[in-house]
Amino acid sequence: MSDSRPVALDEIDRQLISLLQINARESVATLARQLGIARTTVTSRLARLEKTKVISGYGVRLGQRLIDGGLQAYVGIKVQPRSGKDVVRRLSTMGQVQQLCAVSGEFDYVAWLRSDSPEQLDQLLDQIGSVEGVEKTTTSIILSSKVDRGQPV
Repeated sequence: MSDSRPVALDEIDRQLISLLQINARESVATLARQLGIARTTVTSRLARLEKTKVISGYGVRLGQRLIDGGLQAYVGIKVQPRSGKDVVRRLSTMGQVQQLCAVSGEFDYVAWLRSDSPEQLDQLLDQIGSVEGVEKTTTSIILSSKVDRGQPV
């Protein structure tokens, strides 16, 4: 049975989530010590947060060495009216599109891209720009990461 009501989080839940965003592999014992609660409490809270999909999974963050080997960019994408669904479908087939978000403001979508070289990024941007329904794109290449708490939302 799926319950669509929002899950109530208390301060300990929020602190636990924050600690896991810094290091998702932290031991239950260390988390309990940092939060000042019992290990069994941490374990039961984690189980509840996972069951209710507050925590939907754990991932891997790539090291700076691998990231430095290529380019990352954000691309604002404006689409023609009633073209969004087709544009999203086409962009979802491009492996270098790491994330695609619907946004408010000047653009309809923002895509996070990864490529191995400036030439590859150029080709990818050409592909995105030529997708039927794409009206305009604006690209910002990521120069450096100042704060990184995990994968983008």
